[in-house]
Amino acid sequence: MSAATFASTLNFNKLYDLKGRVALVTGGGTGIGLMIASSLAANGAKVYIASRRVEVLQKVAEDWKAQGQTVIPIAMDVTSRESILEAKKVIEEKEGKLHVLVNNAGAVGPRTGWLNDPSAPEHKDPETFGNALFNDDGPDGWADLYKINTFSVYYVTSAFLGLLAKGSADIKGYTSSVINITSISGLVKLAQNHFCYNASKAAASHLTKMMSTEFALKGIPVRVNAVAPGVYASEMTFDSIDGPEETAKVSQAIVPVPAARSGTAAEIGGTVIYLASATYTNGQEIVVDGGYLAVNPSTA
Repeated sequence: MSAATFASTLNFNKLYDLKGRVALVTGGGTGIGLMIASSLAANGAKVYIASRRVEVLQKVAEDWKAQGQTVIPIAMDVTSRESILEAKKVIEEKEGKLHVLVNNAGAVGPRTGWLNDPSAPEHKDPETFGNALFNDDGPDGWADLYKINTFSVYYVTSAFLGLLAKGSADIKGYTSSVINITSISGLVKLAQNHFCYNASKAAASHLTKMMSTEFALKGIPVRVNAVAPGVYASEMTFDSIDGPEETAKVSQAIVPVPAARSGTAAEIGGTVIYLASATYTNGQEIVVDGGYLAVNPSTA
């Protein structure tokens, strides 16, 4: 390969060009999902954004249409197999393929807001502490959150697997990509005031690895990776997070985030674009957290 040819393959636009790609982002109307959908659209992808709140999606689509980008709202409840199949039917009829699936939909669920407050009465003694943990929202509350944060990753990916395989066949040398948005909460050993959320995200992280391995072993040409964000502004945290004090409040860390700020759309979006484009990366979870896990106890 000549130097000129080699250099041309390393051009940024060549490396990360998403023109002609079809993407689906669940929970794509707000927060991190919107950051990701916007990043994909800005780099040429035709992006479907899915949510139960169609009116929110329509506003986003109108904004992007004014910028000359293609963002299409689509109704989908990721906890309903019927709703998932209805959304699949729409994309199958309009596109016949899918290149990028971002499983981003999520919620916080049951909280233990007193956990990190040493003056809270729940810390009186082990019996009181245990009873306070036991008398939370109950197994049904946990199950409801797992439906969104974990089960949906399995069912949405399974439903769209055939269309993703067609996306791989569509472009020579390209492999379609599933990108699961997990969280550092699934990797940190702290409960961060929500045992259930952290456990559900840990499950999604491992599900990512299992799907990647099983698809590869079965010869299915679809890669599965994950992105584990740290503190980002979203409906689950705050609309905006300014400075180290707010960042520390959201993160519930032992040691403050070294970056002393929340993440940006460019940082989370750029990571997703990399995974959508880098066909040699499979079965990985990339942490984008400003150094949170570097200074707090984690499994990473």
